[in-house]
Amino acid sequence: MTRTPTAEPGPAPAVADLATRVLAGDRLALTRAITRVENGRREAAALLQALTPHTGHAYLLGITGPPGGGKSTLTTALVTLLRARGDTVAIIAVDPTSALSGGALLGDRIRMLEFYDDPGVFIRSMASRGVLGGLSATTGDVARVLDAFGFDWVIIETVGVGQGEVAVAGLADTTLLIEVPGLGDDVQAIKAGVLEVADILVINKADKEGATKLATTLRGMLSLAHTPGWSPPIVQTVAATGQGVPELLAAIANHRGYLEHSGARTDRTRARLRAEVLDRAQELLTARLLGLMDGDAGFTAALAQLVARERDPASVAADLVARLAP
Repeated sequence: MTRTPTAEPGPAPAVADLATRVLAGDRLALTRAITRVENGRREAAALLQALTPHTGHAYLLGITGPPGGGKSTLTTALVTLLRARGDTVAIIAVDPTSALSGGALLGDRIRMLEFYDDPGVFIRSMASRGVLGGLSATTGDVARVLDAFGFDWVIIETVGVGQGEVAVAGLADTTLLIEVPGLGDDVQAIKAGVLEVADILVINKADKEGATKLATTLRGMLSLAHTPGWSPPIVQTVAATGQGVPELLAAIANHRGYLEHSGARTDRTRARLRAEVLDRAQELLTARLLGLMDGDAGFTAALAQLVARERDPASVAADLVARLAP
């Protein structure tokens, strides 16, 4: 898992030292680096710049689905099999945000205590921070840090809230959508937008009544939302007992093979990075625009004109954007 960092100028000494320790396999440094990235500290950009050239090794697996679907139990079962064959795994367990502390509310690390002493497993609970779909803006950056550290797999387990479940597909190489019998099967299946981003459909708790009907319904929906090149399989599991989990791991391997042999993984990576650059650019532009609007005499006057209906919002917005030009 140890990586040898290349000597590159740029980061400040403290950041360079932290990056070196992360690449050398120092788990304490890894924890500190993730904290800096997650909190958006000033040195986060330099740290990511130093670590990014050492990424691209880990396979990113997204796991999403409705609350109560057994995502954490299924994650635990998958990690157990991956560890049995010697793979190292990092888990980003994204939980709802506490309204009081702003931290992760459920704490998946508590639910995965069996891996506490396993040096090949690293678990990080992250707060969703109110983001629809349960992915905060720094989830991708945390995944980069874990990738640079040298993990074979990075699993992102989301809160799974409404249509925002599709967000994880923007980060993962393979996305699992967990469905469960008895949670409004027809409603779940009708979420065509979610089905379209699912690479593998998992019917967990398949020992419950209604699993066969749910599978039939999902197959019908998949026939309408089929994406050329890959037909998402439906795998039935009982994560609590391990039933069907080896078959699920085989399905993940099949999808990984498809991505690599077809070149689709490179295409996905390019699209993901393009979208991320756009998101980051929008964040920067928004910050600059807010800076122009706050306490600016010109904008205050324009706002008064808007209230008096002497101007329209589109023209004021155009003036603001024009002022951003160098």
